[in-house]
Amino acid sequence: MGSGQVTSSSELFDFQGKHVTVAGLGVSGVPAAKVLHARGAVVTVVNDGDDARAREQAAELQALGITVRLGDGATLPEGTELIVTAPGWQPDKPLFLAAREAGVPVWGDVELAWRLRGPDAAPWLAVTGTNGKTTTVQMLASILRAAGLRTAAVGNIGVSLLDAVLGEERYDVLAVELSSYQLHWAPSLRAHSAVVLNLAPDHLDWHGSMEAYARDKGRVYEGNQVACVYNVADKATEDLVREADVEEGCRAVGFTLGTPGPSELGVVEGILVDRAFVADRQRNAQELAEVSDVNPPAPHNIANALAAAGLARAFGVPATAVRDGLRAFRPDAHRIAHVADIDGVAYVDDSKATNTHAAEASLAAYEPIVWIAGGLAKGATFDELVAKSAKRLRGAVLIGADRALIREALARHAPEVPVVDLDRTDTGAMLQAVTEARRLAQPGDTVLLAPACASMDMFTNYNQRGDAFAAAVRELGA
Repeated sequence: MGSGQVTSSSELFDFQGKHVTVAGLGVSGVPAAKVLHARGAVVTVVNDGDDARAREQAAELQALGITVRLGDGATLPEGTELIVTAPGWQPDKPLFLAAREAGVPVWGDVELAWRLRGPDAAPWLAVTGTNGKTTTVQMLASILRAAGLRTAAVGNIGVSLLDAVLGEERYDVLAVELSSYQLHWAPSLRAHSAVVLNLAPDHLDWHGSMEAYARDKGRVYEGNQVACVYNVADKATEDLVREADVEEGCRAVGFTLGTPGPSELGVVEGILVDRAFVADRQRNAQELAEVSDVNPPAPHNIANALAAAGLARAFGVPATAVRDGLRAFRPDAHRIAHVADIDGVAYVDDSKATNTHAAEASLAAYEPIVWIAGGLAKGATFDELVAKSAKRLRGAVLIGADRALIREALARHAPEVPVVDLDRTDTGAMLQAVTEARRLAQPGDTVLLAPACASMDMFTNYNQRGDAFAAAVRELGA
């Protein structure tokens, strides 16, 4: 880990009279435009779309005196001194290329919130990674609350960061979920402590390469004050810690599902233990919680709990609060959620497993499995996933537009596994999928919806897909 002088970015930026362009309306653009306007900036909002929703939002902003250009997100408005962008806008858009040529800085909503923090602002405990961010941040917030701290889960989840830093409520510490998009546009973010949970290919169409994706994730470690928490099982996360420029005294802290070494958190005989934030960590360990306190106690969820515990301990939280916070935590819907047991077969909804990395973690939690998978592959390949999971599979039922990619991977790496290929993409296909899975399953098996794909070919989102699965299971058991 490098060590360098970190300049504070908490001084309030003076927006008075500054010409600021906000790129994109939506959930981050509208509040950003309002906040900037209220601070005296001359705000112009540009937006690619010109639909009914955009016109409605534009009218709301224009009533305040903010200029809005609909259907023109490519042109840099004359006189622009700063761009504040929605996180999803790709870096290669003409607007940003023009800004680079003109020497105009680009911030995201996270950078704006960071710059607008007051002098007594709550420190940030930051979480990123390909999978597990939301669960880890929620676990972290639960642990912090159990310690009696005023906190909120914010960022890419729950309370918006702008509301958190500008609202009337005072926080002791914030549990902040950050996507790679948000980190790309947050050059001066400096967290108290941070974790990269894992790294797997995702959003490469946006970042351009795996190297660029990893680099943006690694920004979360820049300027960390107390701890850079990393995944011992994922060397790429440790490499990012080594490359980070942090404050003097900041430590690298690993988490592992195995027995922890010094400066690590891990698991010993069903107990989550800390050998990082204890006196004489060469010889001592602190018991934090039991594996059974983690809900659900699937391997990847235990890893999430250890990461959350690492950040909480870095903030000085006592061991008892880790235990109490994990016990109080309840996962969101569609995250390895047990739906029902029918005729000795468990039905589990992990519709949130929208990429291969998440599906691999889900599949590792059960055995034997009848796997329901498929949807929009987003450029993913499935050979590695199937090869690693083949021995756990009783059968597979495939749905969705890109199911052939999974079928072909199964034929290559698990030719003995029976496969049902449902040639339909209507929402009613889920009932047929669950019915076919029931036919393949035997008592003691788990029917697992872990699609490894996005849902938009058949459903509005992964929530609707999970709801359809749960409804089909209930109909089966009626």
